[in-house]
Amino acid sequence: MKIISLNLNGIRAAFKKGFLKWLSRQKADVVCLQETKAQVCDLSDEILNPPNWYSYFSEAQKKGYSGVAIYSRVKPQFVEYSFGFKEADDEGRFLLANFGALSLVSVYFPSGSSGEVRQSAKFRFLKQFGVWLSKCKKNEVSLVVCGDWNIAHKKEDLKNWRSNQKNSGFLPEERAWLDWVLENCGLNDAFRLVNSRTDQFTWWSNRGRAWENNVGWRIDYQMVTKDLADLVEKATIYKKSRFSDHAPLSITYKYSLKN
Repeated sequence: MKIISLNLNGIRAAFKKGFLKWLSRQKADVVCLQETKAQVCDLSDEILNPPNWYSYFSEAQKKGYSGVAIYSRVKPQFVEYSFGFKEADDEGRFLLANFGALSLVSVYFPSGSSGEVRQSAKFRFLKQFGVWLSKCKKNEVSLVVCGDWNIAHKKEDLKNWRSNQKNSGFLPEERAWLDWVLENCGLNDAFRLVNSRTDQFTWWSNRGRAWENNVGWRIDYQMVTKDLADLVEKATIYKKSRFSDHAPLSITYKYSLKN
């Protein structure tokens, strides 16, 4: 099973940059997308119904904002568009596809970089999503949670960690929350299970020459429950072409996807 996760920073813009053509060569089973930034009614058939994919979208009430999607080769048994937190659901930040024993999530965490109001919204999201993850652990749900978590966990997960300790995305409270998730919700950072190299980033600022100099952050994850941790086989970040300010994160599992 190969799963790709990518924040598109606009699904229509990414398709114009060749995302679908690239995707057709990846032999992926599931694709989790974030920040689609579009209402479903405004999307072309090429985006809504790519050949040989089942597609699902969760849109924000606000036009051109947030939104997540899932493309799957196998039809899910059911799809959920909410984790029970209206503030996040209104912004289209969560989508779950269930495949029998396995549930896959595409999630887009809020960013707090614009100021205190959005940082407060981010902290509310973290609290409620933590509650949901705790329930999943209690119910022994087998999970792959893909998405833009908007948090760099460790010092090695961003280039300039010293100068970012007071910035959203690397705040002590955010990193402590992620510590708590990994310790108490039974999740593992799938990428780090098989790839321990430094300078592995998934997002680069559009300011300066961040992309050219690889001054980035690793804020996109596939978090997996312990029953899947030993099944992680390979993890890569694709950087040869750019469809967004994020890079696709691809992880292969020793698992056969079934509906």
